[in-house]
Amino acid sequence: MNDLSNRVVLITGASSGIGEATARELAAAGAKVMIGARRSDRLEALARDLGENVAWARLDVTDRESFVAFVTAAEARFGRVDVLVNNAGVMPLSPLSALLVDQWDWMIDVNIRGVLHGIAAVLPGFQAQGSGHVVNVASTAAYRVFPGAAVYSGTKYAVRAITDGLRMEHTDIRATTISPAATQSELAHTITDPATQKAIEAFRNAGMLGADAVARAIRFAIEQPADVDMSEIIVRPTVSNMS
Repeated sequence: MNDLSNRVVLITGASSGIGEATARELAAAGAKVMIGARRSDRLEALARDLGENVAWARLDVTDRESFVAFVTAAEARFGRVDVLVNNAGVMPLSPLSALLVDQWDWMIDVNIRGVLHGIAAVLPGFQAQGSGHVVNVASTAAYRVFPGAAVYSGTKYAVRAITDGLRMEHTDIRATTISPAATQSELAHTITDPATQKAIEAFRNAGMLGADAVARAIRFAIEQPADVDMSEIIVRPTVSNMS
């Protein structure tokens, strides 16, 4: 296993949920961690809690220049970047007939463009140093579509395709898709369609993962030897078979 004490890891969407849990998991393992999200107050508090090996910067993944600045700040603080965890995502589910087109655009911007902006920001540096690892957080919705999730699932299917393409194109860069089932987080708070809110509440109550379980899967993928690529990891709770 790789010793994480010499790894520099960037995490997006780190102000809560899986991102926060991953920052805590990797910092405890000795990694140097750069956390990013839009909520600067939460990032500052988390970095202060985790100590001097954790730095933060405000990040809007939908803004390519913001992502470039985020990577540059990490390089200035820690000297290099070894791993990018593209975790930021939104999930305002609704049936297509609700025509919440602005929310469709939002999911496309965050869940797809955000991932691509991250790859674009780190790929030149990874190529120059001859190594690197991109971990993209997808969802079990990347393997299964259900009513109300057509657009969300579409964005997560895209994340799987992008990750696999990155792996195929670069033999010296590792690429991993982490696909969790319903996880304790703020993700469902973005749902505004009343019928979908009710359905998702019942669905999520059937059994959810703790965010720390997904964080451990991410750590496991990163810790593998350099010649091992954990291409896909699906994480589900044992108490539910619904996702």
